[in-house]
Amino acid sequence: MSTTTLPTARLSRAALGAWSKHLLCFAFPLLTLSFLATGPHPWFIALLWLIPLPIVDWVDHKSGAARHEPVEDAPAGPFDAMLYGLVATQMVNIALLGWMFSTQSLWSIDALVALILVGSNSGISGFVVAHELIHRREARMRLFGRLLLCTVMYEHFYTEHVRGHHVRVGTRDDPATARFGEAFWPFLRRTIPGQFRSAWRLEATRLGDVDMPWWDPRVLHSRVVHGLVAQWTLALAMLGIFGPAAFVIFLAQAAQAILALEQVNYFEHWGLVRTERKIRPCDSWDTESSFTLFALVGLSRHADHHAYASRPFQQLRHWEESPKLPTGYFGMDYYVMFRNQRFQEIMTQRLRERGLGPFSEA
Repeated sequence: MSTTTLPTARLSRAALGAWSKHLLCFAFPLLTLSFLATGPHPWFIALLWLIPLPIVDWVDHKSGAARHEPVEDAPAGPFDAMLYGLVATQMVNIALLGWMFSTQSLWSIDALVALILVGSNSGISGFVVAHELIHRREARMRLFGRLLLCTVMYEHFYTEHVRGHHVRVGTRDDPATARFGEAFWPFLRRTIPGQFRSAWRLEATRLGDVDMPWWDPRVLHSRVVHGLVAQWTLALAMLGIFGPAAFVIFLAQAAQAILALEQVNYFEHWGLVRTERKIRPCDSWDTESSFTLFALVGLSRHADHHAYASRPFQQLRHWEESPKLPTGYFGMDYYVMFRNQRFQEIMTQRLRERGLGPFSEA
């Protein structure tokens, strides 16, 4: 019998333990769903929903190191079911967001809290889960990943990340690799248009002409164009069904999610320079935070992901050779945004200790 068909009840004790820990990935999506489903709220009640955010940062920093190896015989089915559940939760949250703002204005504390929660959650469900899905071999899973990317208005990430970033990571040709000494805001201004241009060129090359003008009929077969049409159809559906306030808040949450994605892109390869054709564990920053590992469906084991991009999140391995971030992903977002100079100092010191990036002797 294929291991992918075994029900959860047949999981080994070790596999069941790993599966149950990964249920942590539902915490933020369900928090967001609960807020949207119970709104609108008085301003003093709305603010209470932000209390979990600093708690998450503290837990991420204190959660301890996850150096364990994956359970080899764990069936894929229950873990894949998690992903489908997260897809469904994201779609429900987007629908509830529209419904909530069909009955209230943008100018309220409730609206601000909704933007913070939904935008942050879309950074997780819209990007982290999508990132897992677009690397899978099954066409159905990749399609769900692209659907999630439409909820954050960034569907070209499907093309650029898989066929661009994973090929060029750690090189000057990769717009998603932050360079040594590069601050976050200059990186953001460079990477967003750079990734879109790269995705467009990749599709133009696939269709036969890297210099193809936008009015060429072959452009109609571009996956980037398909993504633009799909995501703007979703945005205009929000406008048509729920009204202008919902349309604006939908675009605003997508912008916040994109900001969260690019914070992660920034620190995942900051200062690293690939010196060999084959991608090595030392070409990506990892974190050993167990909270990040389980809350972000394995994203923290980024070195193994780059070595084996289609490997499911529950099978990603720990690498001693990879450089380590000073804290988990949630804490790193704070460093990137509010203490960027300190971030660069810490990362520079770790590169120097490992002999990586500008300190490499290769």
